[in-house]
Amino acid sequence: MVSPAEIERRYSAIREAMAEKQLDAVVVCGSEYTGFEGAVTYMSGFVIVHRYAYVILPREGEPTIVFPAEARYVGEHGTSWIDDQVFAERPGQYIGDRLAAQRVGVYGLDYVMAVRDFAGTDMRVELVPFDVEFDLARAVKSETELESVRDSVRINTAGFWAFLEGYAPGKTAAEVLAPAEDLFVEEGCGRLTMNMVLVGAEFAIARKSTVLGEFCIPSLEIAGPGGHWVEVSRSIGKPNAEVSRMLEAYEEYFEAAKTALRPGATSHDVHRAVSKGFTDRGYHLGHVTGHSIGMTMIEHPKIGEAIETELRENMVFSMHPHVIADNGHDCLYMQDTWLVTADGGEPLAGLPMRIYAAGETRP
Repeated sequence: MVSPAEIERRYSAIREAMAEKQLDAVVVCGSEYTGFEGAVTYMSGFVIVHRYAYVILPREGEPTIVFPAEARYVGEHGTSWIDDQVFAERPGQYIGDRLAAQRVGVYGLDYVMAVRDFAGTDMRVELVPFDVEFDLARAVKSETELESVRDSVRINTAGFWAFLEGYAPGKTAAEVLAPAEDLFVEEGCGRLTMNMVLVGAEFAIARKSTVLGEFCIPSLEIAGPGGHWVEVSRSIGKPNAEVSRMLEAYEEYFEAAKTALRPGATSHDVHRAVSKGFTDRGYHLGHVTGHSIGMTMIEHPKIGEAIETELRENMVFSMHPHVIADNGHDCLYMQDTWLVTADGGEPLAGLPMRIYAAGETRP
């Protein structure tokens, strides 16, 4: 349950961003098929089971959530705190009629909004991309949200230990991941998990045909019952000499992030600070260094080159430098969820930055 005060805080933050862009309303798009569904949950409490939905937030007045009438059930509609629920034959036409002659920001316009709904507005509405502004407005987490984040971290960390305890060279990725997935389901994650292993430098779905060797790199990402995504994992087994050298750079990143992830620093500053140990050793980075994370798995800002967004206290970031050797195979990848505090970055899982041995058990 989300309190009325928390709902009002979220809407106020979005409306402040709307005012800066001189918008009359915002339409937040979410689709089970193409993503962004967490944005709809953030704005309405509604969890999309299938199909898609739109939330309309005017500058003044109450919000509306719009569903396609051709598929009456797209989730548990009673879970939304929005009373005005519209089932439209053509949602785009409804949005066009409702917001005619207004300047409307759209979150998910280029990626999520159904083509027929975009066409259905019939250009009666001035549609303005609002992706970055929306993400920045929700990037600073409230204490209520941080409770959900910490609960997700607890579950994800427990899942890592379940993975580690099930791991042994020669087992398949699927059977090692199964105990972790059982735990995630038991803890109420539902479908909000995306868990893989790295095969060489590539991310791969954990299949029965994927046999794990002496060194294993899991990638564990979940959202707990509160809907906030987190990412926590460590590599396991016996690293070779090249990967051991990479670990030295990882240890440097982990210490650098504690001071770099501070209010007032830019995403660019953080990227340079945490990637220095890797680039100084001549390594390439495969995946983005890090990114804001919330009820959508990947939000703006990312931690990367030339991203000048300033960090603020209570932002939450997933950090996961992905370092690849020149041979294109040896790599290292470990994930942490970090909180920006007044004193710097706090890794929420509390796991030491190291490679864990097969057979280790949780303290």
